[in-house]
Amino acid sequence: MYEKLRLLCFFDLPMETSKEQRAYRIFRKKLLECGFVMLQESVYVRTLPNRSQLAKYENQLKLATPRNGLVELLYVSEKQFSDRRFLTGEKSPQEVAVGNNKMVII
Repeated sequence: MYEKLRLLCFFDLPMETSKEQRAYRIFRKKLLECGFVMLQESVYVRTLPNRSQLAKYENQLKLATPRNGLVELLYVSEKQFSDRRFLTGEKSPQEVAVGNNKMVII
């Protein structure tokens, strides 16, 4: 069965020193290299075609995760993700363009 998933990454990283700022930039760059898009500030999401891809991205992010701060991953089905409710605001133009597509050509 084809099971599309969303991998959400939530993080709160310190940025007081130049070393912490650099670690933040490296982590954020890794998220982008792995195909994550910003959903909200410090919340990034990416579509995965199946469960076998979860460990791949988790391991890649572990290598780039700074020691200080908090980084969390949450796996949800595409159905669960699409059922979320907006109390204020709306989907970003980027999220509308990407949708649940694995690759978008602009």
